Amino acid sequence: MLFSLTNPEVAILMMGLFLFAVLLGFPIAFTLMAMGIGFGYYAYYDPALMDHIFDNRIFSLFVKNTYTVMDNNVLTAVPLFLFMGYLVERAGIVSKLFFAIRLAAHRLPASMAVAALITCTLFSTATGIIGAVVTLMGLLAWPAMVKAGYDKKFASGVICAGGCLGILIPPSIMLIVYSVIAQLSPLRLFAAAIFPGLLLAGLYITYAVTRAWLNPSIAPKPDASDIPPRAEILKEVLVSFVPLFGLIMLVLGTILAGIATPAEAAAAGAFGAILLSWFYKTLKWQSFKESVFLTAKTTAMIMWLFIGSWTFSSVFSYLGGHEIFEHFFKSIEITTWQFLIITQIIIFLLGWPLEWTEILIIFVPIFLPLLEVFNVNPYFFAMLIALNLQTSFLTPPMAMSAYYLKGVQKNNVELMQIFAGIMPFLGIVIFAMFLMYMFPGIALWLPETLFAD
Repeated sequence: MLFSLTNPEVAILMMGLFLFAVLLGFPIAFTLMAMGIGFGYYAYYDPALMDHIFDNRIFSLFVKNTYTVMDNNVLTAVPLFLFMGYLVERAGIVSKLFFAIRLAAHRLPASMAVAALITCTLFSTATGIIGAVVTLMGLLAWPAMVKAGYDKKFASGVICAGGCLGILIPPSIMLIVYSVIAQLSPLRLFAAAIFPGLLLAGLYITYAVTRAWLNPSIAPKPDASDIPPRAEILKEVLVSFVPLFGLIMLVLGTILAGIATPAEAAAAGAFGAILLSWFYKTLKWQSFKESVFLTAKTTAMIMWLFIGSWTFSSVFSYLGGHEIFEHFFKSIEITTWQFLIITQIIIFLLGWPLEWTEILIIFVPIFLPLLEVFNVNPYFFAMLIALNLQTSFLTPPMAMSAYYLKGVQKNNVELMQIFAGIMPFLGIVIFAMFLMYMFPGIALWLPETLFAD
C-alpha cells in the first residue's frame, strides 16, 4: 500500500500516525524517533546504493541530528537556566517572596491572588518550567488562599494561569528553542517578549482585583490583626523581593545589553542562585543534588525531543509534507490577518494533544517560509505563538497546568472546578493576542529600540 502512495501522501500518513500514537499515550520523543527512522528508511530506500540492510541514509541523518543538538551553543543555556530554576525552587526563596508580597498588597482586593500572580511572574522568570511553578504554587499559595476563604475555582485559575507565564517571560527556555528553530536572535526574542509577558501578567492581576472588588465573597480581605507593622512588611519585602529581583535583572540585563550571551548569563544566574541559597541559609547538599538530578533529567528529555523532532521534521519535509501546506496557503488567496488567524487556530488546536516542543519543532517550520509571502515580521509571529502556547496549558481537556494542580491537591479540589477557574484566564490570553495584533509595538518596540541597525 505504501508504495502506491506519492511521497506527499506518505508524509500526511506519517503525520496522522504520529498524532494517533500520541493520543494513545506513547512517549512523544521516542514516537518521533521511531516514525522518523521508519518513514525515513522508506524515503531514502535505494537498493542500488545499499550494500546491506542498515546502509540507509536515515541512520546517518539520525546520528548527525544527535551531534547537532549536542553541539548547539544556544542550547547550552537550557540546562543552566533549568538548574537556576530548580535551585531557587528548592531553596525556599519562593515561599518567602509570596509571604512578603502578600503582606505588601494586603490593602488590595484579592491581595493573596495578586501576591500569587506576582510571585508566579518572578518565579517563572527565574525558572521557565511550568510544571515546577504550578506545582510549587499549588502547594504554597493555593492552600493559603483556600484557608483564607477564597473560592476554589478562583484560586485554581490564578495558580494555573500564573504558572504558565514561564514559557513567555524571558529568559524563557521556549524562546531559546524557538530561536534555534527559526534562526532568530535570542536577544531580540527576549526583548520582544518582555512587554507581552508583563501585559499578560498585568491583565491577570487586573482581572483578579476587579473580580474581587465586584464580588468580595470570592476573595475575603485579611483581618487587620494578621497584618504586621509597616516597618516589618518593608523589611520582609527588602529581604525576600530585592535579592531575587536583582538576580533576574542581572540575567536579563546582561543579555539585553549585549554584555553576555544567553548561555553566559544563564551560568551567572545559576551561580547567583547558589549565592541566594547561601544568603537565605537554605543551601543544603540534598537540595543541591536534587537540583542537579532534575536538571539532567529535564535536559535529557528536551534533547531527545529535539533529536526526535528534527529527524521527524527532516523526513516529513523530504517527503514533501511542508510543501503541501505551503501550496495550500498560497492557493487560497488569503490576506495577512486571515493567515495569522488560521495559523493561530491550528497552533491552538495542536496544543491539546502535543507539548510545546513538538509544536515548535514540527509545525512552526511549516509556517516560517510563509511569513515573507504574507509580509509578517518573524519576531511578531514568534510572540503570537508564545502567547498562543499559553492556551495549550489552559485549554480543557488537555490543560496540563490543571493536572499539575490536581496532582498536588488531589481530593481537595475537583478537576471541573479547576477547569471552570481557568476559563476566564483563557479568554484573557486571547484578548492579549488581539491587543498585540492591533498594536504590534507591544512586541516590536523594545527590540527595534535596543537593537536598531
